[in-house]
Amino acid sequence: MIPPRLLLVDDDRLVLATTAAGLRLLGYEVTTADGSEQALRLASTESFDLAILDIRMPSLSGVELGHLLERRHRLRSLFLSAFGERAEVTQAIRQGALGYLRKPVDPAHMMPAIEAALARARDLDALAESKRQLERALAEQRRTSMAVGIVMSQRRISETAAFEHLRGEARKQRRKLSELCSDLVAAQQRPDHD
Repeated sequence: MIPPRLLLVDDDRLVLATTAAGLRLLGYEVTTADGSEQALRLASTESFDLAILDIRMPSLSGVELGHLLERRHRLRSLFLSAFGERAEVTQAIRQGALGYLRKPVDPAHMMPAIEAALARARDLDALAESKRQLERALAEQRRTSMAVGIVMSQRRISETAAFEHLRGEARKQRRKLSELCSDLVAAQQRPDHD
């Protein structure tokens, strides 16, 4: 089994090195960054399963970085902080945090939170993919309905007959029905169409 790939970001290089070493001993593949800019560069060229971010860093905060990582790379985050202020925790949660741990944290004690965050990230990715598939299916269905309507109007036939006509044309042309319907609707919507 491929070990989960973690992006660990902390501006304290000692914490970064010791935490990364401990996580590697637990079987994770860990890439480190000592700031937001480096983390963003790494995320644009490599693939990670989870980001573990220190909250208080110069330049961008961990919460701001987490927001950018999710928006640009669909990379979800678990947050670390030496401070446990309610406002920080609330802000991290609002930005989509999959967890929040207070430093210092022994890497072995981080493991349950990391595993829970990884599972939650997989669930969220699966939901997002289901949503994309549903949106595609609805768009296809909408175009098919529009194409059926066009054929009904042009040929003055019933809905069932129009659908069967389109299905027969798709078969004859060895094309997917959805592609044929999309082309028909697009042709109908072109300004040069009579």
